[in-house]
Amino acid sequence: MRTAAMLDAYPATINLDRNLIAHTIDVLVDCSQTCTACADACLSEDMVADLRKCIRSNLDCADICDVTARILSRHTGYDANITRAQLEVCIAACRACGDECEQHADMHGHCRMCAEACRECEAACTDLLSAIA
Repeated sequence: MRTAAMLDAYPATINLDRNLIAHTIDVLVDCSQTCTACADACLSEDMVADLRKCIRSNLDCADICDVTARILSRHTGYDANITRAQLEVCIAACRACGDECEQHADMHGHCRMCAEACRECEAACTDLLSAIA
């Protein structure tokens, strides 16, 4: 990943720990990819109708994580209020998706891995949010 290197190359001051931001962005990107793959795997399951809520939760979480990573990657004209609000939304999405995937984790390995990624992402976003507040 080039995340840390890109943040290190940013020419202006960033008021947060660049390593913490880089770690959070990397975890967000991983969670987005994992949720997208889990949604696709759910669509391949024989019991796909029973996984509708899981699929929706996966797709919502993936999109929110992607947007959050993109916002955290931009520092010119930084607005802490927007960053805080986006992190709060991302934490809620990761918690909801993790909870939903955990319900299917015993039957579907992709849901187990997705729940783990969501928990990790929720924790990383919470840590960054604490650093901002």
